[in-house]
Amino acid sequence: MAARAFIISVAFLLFTAPLMPLQALFVNTSVRLARWLPRRYHRAVCRILGLRITVHGTPLVTEPHLIAANHISWLDIPVFSAVLPVSFIAKREVSGWPFFGTLARLQRCLFVDRDRRAATGQFRAAMQQRLAEHDILVLFPEGTSGDGNRVLPFRSALMGAASMDISPAPGAAPRPVAVQPVSIAYTHLNGLPMGRRNRPLFAWYGDMEILPHIWQALKAGPVDVTVEFHPPVSIEQLGDRKALTRHCEEVIRNGLIAANSGRRADVPVRPGGTG
Repeated sequence: MAARAFIISVAFLLFTAPLMPLQALFVNTSVRLARWLPRRYHRAVCRILGLRITVHGTPLVTEPHLIAANHISWLDIPVFSAVLPVSFIAKREVSGWPFFGTLARLQRCLFVDRDRRAATGQFRAAMQQRLAEHDILVLFPEGTSGDGNRVLPFRSALMGAASMDISPAPGAAPRPVAVQPVSIAYTHLNGLPMGRRNRPLFAWYGDMEILPHIWQALKAGPVDVTVEFHPPVSIEQLGDRKALTRHCEEVIRNGLIAANSGRRADVPVRPGGTG
């Protein structure tokens, strides 16, 4: 209903606008507060948007790490941010988007320019610094968003950060950074199984324009979202970056299928191979 979309839009803007200068202050003065506010903010935003989140599995919170996740919608951002204090690795173009680019910068996103090889070293150094500060970074290895029914092939090049050596705790010997596969699925609309027909109301992909899509999603009704944290892995366990990428893709694909079909099944890690 258009009235529902209008009320949610107004509530979102009235809630967000006063917090943007406060978060800008935190970003410049306190890393701890700059992590704290977005999680509280996104929890409230998910309630405003009518997102009901169910979490399965155990998030890794004891050490800095990467989250590798499938990407379905702009809604993924508030969902993941409501569950954990995270920042995202996003393409450079996002930083220039009106309003949404500002929100991304306020959440301390790392922006990568995939077309400039010269920028790779600088980006890698920035990522290393953020992990050293015990940040949790979310990476979408598909490189784009999908339709919510399937997981697109993961790009091993985007998993290059997994080869970084990071000290998991102060004074500990450096080791390859941990990667936690996480699957996200939009499963129910108005309490009923969503199915392929309704999933494009929330899955933002292809050449869909973002503002009409947001309006369409807000009109549709409350949505149930399933987020599953699968066991963390590392290059050290699986042998190399390509094996790690294959494992994460398989685990996340199975997690998406299980959530969409109403069942869940963890994929075990077999060191030296994929799960």
